[in-house]
Amino acid sequence: MNSTELTALATQVRRDIVRMVHAVQSGHPGGSLGCTDLLVQLYFDTMNISPDAFDMDGHGEDVFFLSNGHISPVWYSVLARRGYFPVEELSTFRKLNSRLQGHPATEEGLPGIRVASGSLGQGLSVALGAAQVKSLNGEDTWVYSLHGDGELQEGQIWEAAMYAAHHKVDNILSFIDCNGQQIDGSTEDVMSLGDLAGKWKAFGWRVLTCDGHDFADLQRVIKEAHGQRGSGIPTVVLMKTDMGKGVDFMEGTHKWHGIAPSDDQLADALNQLESTLEDY
Repeated sequence: MNSTELTALATQVRRDIVRMVHAVQSGHPGGSLGCTDLLVQLYFDTMNISPDAFDMDGHGEDVFFLSNGHISPVWYSVLARRGYFPVEELSTFRKLNSRLQGHPATEEGLPGIRVASGSLGQGLSVALGAAQVKSLNGEDTWVYSLHGDGELQEGQIWEAAMYAAHHKVDNILSFIDCNGQQIDGSTEDVMSLGDLAGKWKAFGWRVLTCDGHDFADLQRVIKEAHGQRGSGIPTVVLMKTDMGKGVDFMEGTHKWHGIAPSDDQLADALNQLESTLEDY
C-alpha cells in the first residue's frame, strides 16, 4: 500500500474503534486510536503473513504480539480488515459469547490471536520465546511486539530485556507506545520513566525513535531495524504517539484511556474521521 491508502485505512480503523467502544459503552479508545497507524503499517505493508491460513504456530511467517491487550479494538479492526475474520464480527465486540472480548483471548479461537494478553508486563517474554523458536528453526522471519509506556513500570519487562540481550535475540522488533499517559494520569506523575532510551541501552538494546503517526517514519525505522539482523542486538523503537489521535476531544489526555463516547461524542468523532471506505 502507498501512504495515501494506508492513511485512508487508518481513518477507517479509527471509525471502527470509536463505534465498537460506543456500542457497548465499554473499552479503551485512547490507546487504540494512538496505535492505529503502527498496526496498519505492520499488517498491511510490513509483515509477511497468511490470514487465510492462520495457525497458532505461525511457522514461516512474521508474528505480532500485543502486550498492552486493553487496546484490543484497534487490533480487532486491523485483523478483520486484513482478512483474518469477517469485518461484520466487529459488531460483537465485548458482547456475551463473542470471540472479541475486552482483552484478546485464545479460547474462543479467534484467528490472528496467539496468546491471551492484557496482564501488563508479560508480552515481551512471550515475544522473545517466539523469536528464539524461529531462530532455532532457521526462519528468516520477524517477531513484533507492542507495549505501553506505562507498562514499562512492570518489573517483568526488564527481566525480559536482560534475557534478550544475553541471548542475543536480534529477530525481534519491539515498539513502545510513548504517549505519556496511563489510566491514572501522566506517566510522569504516576511513576516517571526517566531516561527511557538510556535505560534500554543500558540493558543492551539498540534504541530507535520515530513518529508513530507518520507512515514514512515508521517505514524508515522498520527498515533500519531489519538492516541490523545478525548483530546479536535486540531492537526497541520508542514511538511517539498522541493518545486519542484523530479525535480532537480525546487527544493527549489520560481521561479517554478507558471511557466510551456518548451518542453526541460519537457523532462528533465520526464527523472528524471522514472515510471513503465502508463501516461494518
